[in-house]
Amino acid sequence: MFVLLLILIVVLFGLGFLSPLWWVAAAVLVFGATRYGRGGGGGWIPGDGSDFGEYRDYEMRRDRQDRWDRRYSRQHRARWTREDRRDRERRG
Repeated sequence: MFVLLLILIVVLFGLGFLSPLWWVAAAVLVFGATRYGRGGGGGWIPGDGSDFGEYRDYEMRRDRQDRWDRRYSRQHRARWTREDRRDRERRG
């Protein structure tokens, strides 16, 4: 699918030398492919901010699990309590 879209964009760009309207069509296609590509999964531009929510959720779950493990481990309980207190102070 990506190859066909790329060929179409190149053809439209080539036809743009005959009429600038084809360049506009190619630009609209490129914009649509980068903005709405892959069914709303973030498009083709890496790091455009669309997948950061999932990573943030993962990070919060991981931090919560770490705090749980620290809180209920019997070793180094005082150190973990201090770190938990620091985490709460940073957030609040």
